[in-house]
Amino acid sequence: MSQPYYSPSAVMASPINIPGHPSVSPTALGGSLHDRIRHRDSLSFVGAIRQPKVLHPVENEDLKLLILENISQEAVRAFQAQGFHVDHSAKAMSEDELVEKIGQYHAIGIRSKTKITERVIKAAHKLLVIGCFCIGTNQVDLLTAAKAGIPVFNSPFSNSRSVAELVISEVIALSRQLFQRAHEMRSGLWNKQSKGCWEVRGKTLGIVGYGHIGAQLSVLAEALAMRVIFYDVIPIMPLGSARQVETLAALLGEADFVSLHVPELPETINMISKEQLDLMKKGSYLINNARGRVVDIPALIEAVQSKHLAGAAIDVYPMEPSANGAPFDDQINSWASTLCQLPNVILSPHIGGSTEEAQSMIGDEVSSAVSRYLNSGTTIGAVNFPEVDLRAITSEQGDHIRICHVHNNKPGVLRQVNEILSPYNVEKQYSDSKGDIAYLLADIADVSSKDINKLRETISHTSANILTRLLA
Repeated sequence: MSQPYYSPSAVMASPINIPGHPSVSPTALGGSLHDRIRHRDSLSFVGAIRQPKVLHPVENEDLKLLILENISQEAVRAFQAQGFHVDHSAKAMSEDELVEKIGQYHAIGIRSKTKITERVIKAAHKLLVIGCFCIGTNQVDLLTAAKAGIPVFNSPFSNSRSVAELVISEVIALSRQLFQRAHEMRSGLWNKQSKGCWEVRGKTLGIVGYGHIGAQLSVLAEALAMRVIFYDVIPIMPLGSARQVETLAALLGEADFVSLHVPELPETINMISKEQLDLMKKGSYLINNARGRVVDIPALIEAVQSKHLAGAAIDVYPMEPSANGAPFDDQINSWASTLCQLPNVILSPHIGGSTEEAQSMIGDEVSSAVSRYLNSGTTIGAVNFPEVDLRAITSEQGDHIRICHVHNNKPGVLRQVNEILSPYNVEKQYSDSKGDIAYLLADIADVSSKDINKLRETISHTSANILTRLLA
């Protein structure tokens, strides 16, 4: 039997009928389709739908959060508004400092400098969740965290535009030797010249890694009349007139500017070393706003000193100072002083995603994900964990509890848990696994207050249990 077809324009032209409210025409609201839907959803629905219930851990212990590295104050305020106790620091912490302090916290928020190692996780007796307020998660031992029942959340897309714009500014600054001329002016030297300065129009930008950042960069570069080629390990539909090339070597040999946008993985460490730099066009430029260990920087120094490369822009480094104001010198990286003396090389302190807009979006996204996990057990968006979600328990369901059960992915676990739950009405249940870790959410009705702790204790003692929380 054929299904009815609904025209989007016809649906959006229909009035919105809400009990107790006059009809509203979506087309009269203005804005995009999403704006109109948000407007409709923001109207008062008191009495029209059931309100979600705010869940709390049955252990009755106030949740304590440790937030480091000057994360957005909006995120800090969002946590505090939910009643969480928040300790906030603008600095990163060393492994020893974390081992000493982490045992009292239920959640931690970090950026890229704080390292959550196996040793730190073993000392984190109460830790439930890790929030990485950045794109990458290589600063966290993801496998150990998962085995301890700790999901890790990040913000993989929120600063894409900020990084792409920074690359465009670096392309123009390198092409015009702007950084070098500005430094000379500040030293009192007037050096007006055009030799080695070029327009970017008509030049070729090679993008290594065509993800969200690479794709946005591609669009911006074409708006400047640049040709765009890209290399990625998987076939990707290009935007605009961009063209995918089959090998990294092909890209390096054709591009006037090479911009890197890859994660730090075993196969990407030193992916740009002497062999690859030799393949680049003479007089071309290398830009790295990805990860510090992707480029062999001593080999890059040699390529610039020999004038094979006309310049470079580096925003990330293998080792970085732990706080603002700290020196960037040979004590951090043995080649730092030599790198700082190179002409037409732009060095910046890991500011790729450091705009007010990006940090605000990252703060909102990661704080929301962490809060959802603490409050309702939802793991959608976790990078190291099964992604599981259930619709909210409503305020009318006062005798309902939610079981959040992290366990080893072994046969027979659900049978064990369901036998324990058999005296109760299981209203909804969802389980998923990722590697050796499995996660179950189950909402149980008709649970008396005296049964709650007994239920948690019984499930916690099942053979595959890693971590069991009850929210009521």
